[in-house]
Amino acid sequence: MATLIVTDEIIIHAPLSKVWDVLIKSKYIREWDDLPDDFPEEVLDVGSEIIWDFPDGSFSKNTVVKAEEGKEMQIALYVSNWEVTPKLGEIIYSFEILMHGDGTRLRLRHGDFSLLSNGEDYQEASAKFSAIAKRKIKQLAENR
Repeated sequence: MATLIVTDEIIIHAPLSKVWDVLIKSKYIREWDDLPDDFPEEVLDVGSEIIWDFPDGSFSKNTVVKAEEGKEMQIALYVSNWEVTPKLGEIIYSFEILMHGDGTRLRLRHGDFSLLSNGEDYQEASAKFSAIAKRKIKQLAENR
């Protein structure tokens, strides 16, 4: 079975530390991704969970499984009504930051959605998310 992974990247004209802050502080995350209304103002770290409850009783849970300061954050995805239960970290959103001259290269990797029967839909939605989020992360890091 082919993998269904989204990869993307962007150059950000800001130091690693500013990009990292935009990735881990909920006050910035709210600017480039959705968070539940009741999610506290905090700094994401390994074990942090973001949970959305849906009207039909299902839920979505994102769990930070890796937070290597100034390097990489990985968030495991899980939706309760998926037909499979992936192992923690099998389906992730990964944000890796690297030095790039006097700025930063942000690499995004989302997937592998091939475990899901509708994985192509998740891959397409993640590609759209990535295209918007990377530009907003860049804007926030460069202008704060």
